[in-house]
Amino acid sequence: MVTFDARTPGTAPHVWDEPLGALPPWRPLAGRTVVVAAHPDDETLTAGGLLAELAAAGHPAEVVVVTDGAGSHPGSPTLHPTTLARRRVDEVRRAVELLSPGSRVTLLGHPDGGVREARDRVTAELRALLTDGEPVRTLVTTWRGDGHRDHRVLAEIGAGLAAELRCTHAEAPLWLWHWATPDDPAVPWDALRAVPLPDRAVVLKQRAIAAHETQVHALSDDPTDAPVLHPRFLQGFTRDVEPFVVTEPDAARPSLPASYFDATYARHADPWGFADRPYEARKRALTLAALPDDRYARGLEVGCAIGVLTAGLAARCDALTATDVAEAALERARERLADAPHVRLVRGALGGAGDDALPDGPFDLVVLSEVGYYLSWPDLTAALPDLLARLAPGGTVLACHWRHPVADYPLPGDAVHRALTRAAREADLAHLVEHREADLLLDVWSRDPRSVAERTGLR
Repeated sequence: MVTFDARTPGTAPHVWDEPLGALPPWRPLAGRTVVVAAHPDDETLTAGGLLAELAAAGHPAEVVVVTDGAGSHPGSPTLHPTTLARRRVDEVRRAVELLSPGSRVTLLGHPDGGVREARDRVTAELRALLTDGEPVRTLVTTWRGDGHRDHRVLAEIGAGLAAELRCTHAEAPLWLWHWATPDDPAVPWDALRAVPLPDRAVVLKQRAIAAHETQVHALSDDPTDAPVLHPRFLQGFTRDVEPFVVTEPDAARPSLPASYFDATYARHADPWGFADRPYEARKRALTLAALPDDRYARGLEVGCAIGVLTAGLAARCDALTATDVAEAALERARERLADAPHVRLVRGALGGAGDDALPDGPFDLVVLSEVGYYLSWPDLTAALPDLLARLAPGGTVLACHWRHPVADYPLPGDAVHRALTRAAREADLAHLVEHREADLLLDVWSRDPRSVAERTGLR
């Protein structure tokens, strides 16, 4: 049974020694490593040896702690949660100083147990940290299968950011070793790798664990002040390996096939609610308002679905070609646009070849709305230069994508816009519009760098 109380009997630590000792070895790539802990002490328990090894190699990792740890002793008569939070800040700084004196420690201070409620803020704060400075090569977080809600949500956030940044994501189990056994199907043996630790790193980790005094010692004789981390439980974190569930960037899921969309439309005529959701109506209004010109001679919409946005774009284009990879979607779009003879609806996909290739340009407007994340990172980055090559002189590209993670999609929306930003820069396009909110990203690039005011003679 899943439990997060290390004071209760759990799996004996020695049960894991042999299977963990047989794991394939893993070491992070050279370069920037960031260790993100859900709570103060997670960084030491799960990655303390890694921190010590990176410091010894001259590449100290950065440490980020998401919550304040104030929830470890609910009802304590000795320490008020505010006082406990201050103590835990001091403890995590001392522990990291022992392991890796050169490491920067950032404390986000979110409420203990509240990572899910603060998901968007945590994501934004971590994104800002990870994109500030040199590229991140390895991102370490808690493991999503640990059973602890904070650990799961942080791992999900980390997976999305690692996909955006194209870096290795290493998830560190913590409670798994307490509630599971080696034959439990929940143990991700195929993805587990181990960082081997020399004696020096093991000793430093033991000292760093001891620095988390509020967690390893009783605060008083009151039962609510008992140590959170029982000595038997801690034995499992002083072995000579540290296990991680490792996802390399090259292991990203492949692009979604056409059959995925055929099956989706077979189940529902409007799978994404384009026609009736207020969110979609607002997004269409934002999209059309962001176009820098009133009219376009030739437009291209990639991934038109059932043609709801297509109808709005048709009013702004003398000729519009809209593509989709699903024949059912194209049929419904043709019905919707039966009175628009200047709209051509054809099969085609971003990155498609043969019958699925996009029409040749040049186009004065290219719209990529809610379609880029269906591709893998290699396929997307290969397809974008070809797409931008279809732009006419002075042509404009608009992209809009959902930001929240979707289990089926190979990429998050932020990764799509990161790739587009890079491709647009290489194609010498000017960035005209950037609209960012919790749910969506909308960007506009153009071969014509003039603003709307300049285009219309206002300045």
